[in-house]
Amino acid sequence: MMMSSREALQHLDSGHCRAICDEIADRLRVVLDKEASAVPQRLQMLIDRLAELDRAEAPSIVPAMDDMMVWSTAA
Repeated sequence: MMMSSREALQHLDSGHCRAICDEIADRLRVVLDKEASAVPQRLQMLIDRLAELDRAEAPSIVPAMDDMMVWSTAA
């Protein structure tokens, strides 16, 4: 009796699954390296700007404790 694809997948252990994933990743890496082109300068500039903004401290969205005290006494 022949197993269906779904049944066959259920019989793969984690070691085999990892090996299959690694092989797919290796093949994709080879294919994508051949097709990769330089990132356009404008896109690279925007990516760099995003990285710069990630490093900057963002303003807090939490109200200051003093502001919360004013709200509680006004109520």
